[in-house]
Amino acid sequence: MSAIILDGRATAKTIKLELTDAVVKLKQAGAHPGLGTLLVGDDAGSHSYVSGKHRDCAEVGVQSIRIDLPASASKADIFKAISELNGAPEVTGYIVQLPLPVTINTNELLEAIDPDKDADGLHPINLGKLVLNVSGEITSPLPCTPMGIVELLRRYGYDLAGKEVAIIGRGITVGRPLGLLLSRKSIDATVTLIHSGSKNIPEVVKRADVVVAAVGVKHFVKAEWIKSQAVVLDVGITRTESNGVITLVGDVDPAVAEVAGWLSPNPGGVGPMTRAMLVKNVVDRAASRI
Repeated sequence: MSAIILDGRATAKTIKLELTDAVVKLKQAGAHPGLGTLLVGDDAGSHSYVSGKHRDCAEVGVQSIRIDLPASASKADIFKAISELNGAPEVTGYIVQLPLPVTINTNELLEAIDPDKDADGLHPINLGKLVLNVSGEITSPLPCTPMGIVELLRRYGYDLAGKEVAIIGRGITVGRPLGLLLSRKSIDATVTLIHSGSKNIPEVVKRADVVVAAVGVKHFVKAEWIKSQAVVLDVGITRTESNGVITLVGDVDPAVAEVAGWLSPNPGGVGPMTRAMLVKNVVDRAASRI
């Protein structure tokens, strides 16, 4: 029996309809959500992803501003663009598309973002608030992919309270903040963070009720690692090319679908949810100004 598919595309579509209504009400109240993006370089995947974010905004009535700089852009050019987005009143939230060229210090650049306009939820101040806030309401922006994972499960009626969650990957955009989010008192999951230095990975994964694969290695997670009827979320992406055709492949082996109870596909699972949560952050930032 195949796993129930956690359809991120359909769920994101529903969320965007809700955001469309919210944007109309905000505009009536005098608040106008606006997204800004800063893209440096010519990475094809990044260009495609940023274009998708602007399309999402257009769908829900959010204006957007796009700044693209060449890979040869100087540090001064990039920080000037950051300053412009910080000061632009029409931008209620913006992102710096990662990865940046290797010559750029990513952390230094992220720290220059106005924390209140941090649509990705990755500014050190906002991540610090997530660390500190174990039980209270969080009003600061949250990282989009972790928030998208939690929202996808919530929309399918899956209760994470008391569940054992194995997160494979300790990256700053998924693994580390997701562990913080899931272990808050409002969710109450028990989290194990697995990484390249972890031992007995298959055995650890086998104990988990929920597995989040965010390592970026093609078909890393095998069917024999998964507990029967577990929830598996395929997050990491590998781009493969054959005869000039680029294909996106996830971290989870296709055979996992015959063991898991629930499975988010890749593509089509967490990715659309990440983009929807980005728009939500932008809309929420506008709402906070009223």
